[in-house]
Amino acid sequence: MPGQRRLDVLTGTWFTMGDIACAEGAIAAGCRFFAGYPITPATEIAERMAYRLPQVGGVYVQMEDEIASIAAVIGASWAGFKAMTATSGPGFSLMQENIGLAAMTETPCVIVNIMRGGPSTGQPTKMGQQDVMQAKWGSHGDYEVIALAPASVQEMFDLTIEAFNYAERYRCPVMVLADETIGHMRERLVIPEPEEIDRRLVERKRAKPAIPPEEYAPFKADPEDLVPPMAHFGEGYHFYATGLTHDEWGRVRTDSAEVHFKLVARLCDKIRKNRDKIVRYEALWLEDADVVIIAYGIVSRPARAAVKAARKEGIKAGLLRPITLWPLPEEAVADVGERAKRVIVAEVNYGQVVREVERRVPWRKVQFIPKLGERFHTARELLTAIKNAVRGG
Repeated sequence: MPGQRRLDVLTGTWFTMGDIACAEGAIAAGCRFFAGYPITPATEIAERMAYRLPQVGGVYVQMEDEIASIAAVIGASWAGFKAMTATSGPGFSLMQENIGLAAMTETPCVIVNIMRGGPSTGQPTKMGQQDVMQAKWGSHGDYEVIALAPASVQEMFDLTIEAFNYAERYRCPVMVLADETIGHMRERLVIPEPEEIDRRLVERKRAKPAIPPEEYAPFKADPEDLVPPMAHFGEGYHFYATGLTHDEWGRVRTDSAEVHFKLVARLCDKIRKNRDKIVRYEALWLEDADVVIIAYGIVSRPARAAVKAARKEGIKAGLLRPITLWPLPEEAVADVGERAKRVIVAEVNYGQVVREVERRVPWRKVQFIPKLGERFHTARELLTAIKNAVRGG
């Protein structure tokens, strides 16, 4: 059925591309500020936001580069906006210093990275999955982020909403790591009614201070979830938001090892100790699987087809698809290592998530199937790998 056009949230069934679905998911989540710089294969997100944000009372800013883009997003978030930017590999590299600033100042924001082949300018319009480790370790110092890996146009919409939920709930930068194929492919997208979207958002709102300004300590965290309530600039709460080591009142304390330890440990622990509420993955036939493929993004789709084909031939195969790449579903990975006799990891890079899998299951030999260049794995290739693994090859 044709979609119903609304100025605030588009509803109904659409045939569209992943980048467009991402932009519409952001708008549905309440994003009203976007700052960006054109870069393939993410440019369609910026184009869509430039068109749609004025319709919903939002602001689109074309920045001079990616450094300025993420800086503007951080400022907009402190001004009370849900804010987002989108880029690809080289632009993501330029954003890293300010991603660290967002982590240190506990700024909710969403960074979409439509991954392409690298390093350097690499393959501007070709797919890749080479930015996974950079998403986690790209900036200096100790910090935690949340990174989601969609595997369909529908998930580009749904997980962009979820990215905003996580950013608001845990006051941290959240990444949507989609490969070029997911960003540019076209398929069915179902956008629910605004009431359904509101139900997804209601539990993840940004916590606001419930005390007078004179009593407000801007970085004093809730002892349960370790996330401090956030006042916006212009609301009467006077404080200092800085990337320097600071105490609960925002006062610079670069002279104190104790303050620094307490702050950085909390920045990490607010994600680590809530990982059970954050981690998401898809499991297919893992209970009795002798051989399991671990794959994410576009690669999970031929992996699913290969597993189903193997099952039809009587091979007990299974699939583990991480949806949150960070935090990685380590317990599920460990369980796979305990149950399955063979573990296969397929990625369009030369070894990233596979290193985390090997670290989590050191007792199990992990077979890695890399791809580099514009093509990802076919179902036939992965089915052959499953059969070889069963034969011990």
